Amino acid sequence: MQFKDIVGQESVKKHLIQTVKDDRISHAQLFLGPEGSGSLAMALAYAQFISCENKLENDSCNECSSCRKYNKLVHPDLHFSYPFFAKHKEDTALTFIEEWRKAFLENPYLGLDEWREQLNVDNKQANINIAEAHSIIKKLSLKSFESEYKVLIMWLPEYLEKYGNALLKIIEEPAQKTLFILVAQNQEQILNTIISRTQIIKIPKLNKSDIEDYLINSKGVDANKAAQLAYLSNGNLQMALQLLVHQENDFHELILSWLRACWKNDGLNIVACTETELSKMGRENQKNFLRYGINLMRECMLFIAEAPGLIHLPDKELEFISKFSQILNLAKAEAIADELEKAHYHIERNANPKILFLDVSLNLVKILKFNSLPKGTQHILL
Repeated sequence: MQFKDIVGQESVKKHLIQTVKDDRISHAQLFLGPEGSGSLAMALAYAQFISCENKLENDSCNECSSCRKYNKLVHPDLHFSYPFFAKHKEDTALTFIEEWRKAFLENPYLGLDEWREQLNVDNKQANINIAEAHSIIKKLSLKSFESEYKVLIMWLPEYLEKYGNALLKIIEEPAQKTLFILVAQNQEQILNTIISRTQIIKIPKLNKSDIEDYLINSKGVDANKAAQLAYLSNGNLQMALQLLVHQENDFHELILSWLRACWKNDGLNIVACTETELSKMGRENQKNFLRYGINLMRECMLFIAEAPGLIHLPDKELEFISKFSQILNLAKAEAIADELEKAHYHIERNANPKILFLDVSLNLVKILKFNSLPKGTQHILL
């Protein structure tokens, strides 16, 4: 994994590269970033750059023996730790290393749900157990085999829980040339005793433009769809990739026709939309459609609250909220968002979509009924 393979995050890359050039590599670092920001991929690219035998100016060479092994995740001085679903108390991350390599190489932006699917464990609880903590101590007590540095990348240390206390001494006083990189999403769920022993590197969520460019240039997605997916993903590349797989409909046109039918209290079109479109989309598409609607309502609230500087939307979405906001107030926009959030909750729990979407439609009619709208606005959505 090279820095150039990571979407966006140019300032973070520049900082990490400079620490290596200046020989200021902190032995314990916490890469803190939301899901889909590339924090895990960044950790690997950083470790590969440190271990590269023929460093380029701003990246690893990708050709030396060390880089080739890093690219396959088989370097003897590279170790991984991550949440897993233990069947036996002696299971460690190494038990699942082949599945981990496969999952990461297929998608360096994976989230815990994708990792769970890779292991086919349904709803079992993930954790990093005490056996794994002892395994880490044992591995890092050995001398490095080939590289100057031994590297441990721990993904989601939030799942260490109380067992993290077993690692405090080795994190604070590691063997020489040992590098800990903890890749986390939620600082509040990590032991304070661990946080206090690390240098925090904050990795922000991705810009919509970075995701949009990636989808167009790397995935061959047309510009309009890429803009919509980038907007809907809210800076999470993993979500954008999921949406790319599942999204079969143009959510913008679909929600426009649905809201128009509800606004006009057009029973025939409401039934047609719920029965022929929404109820037949498939559960993942339904969830994504509702998430798209929730995001639009939040943008409407910003527009109504006269905070245009916080709104960054593709042209179609911007035109929609500028018109739709004229027939709303904050209370109505919040009520619609609440209905969509409740629908998303029930879809996740396998509610009957035909009944659910019809019920939501009727509730939206009540919220949008004409006699509570400002005069002279009935033409806006026609």
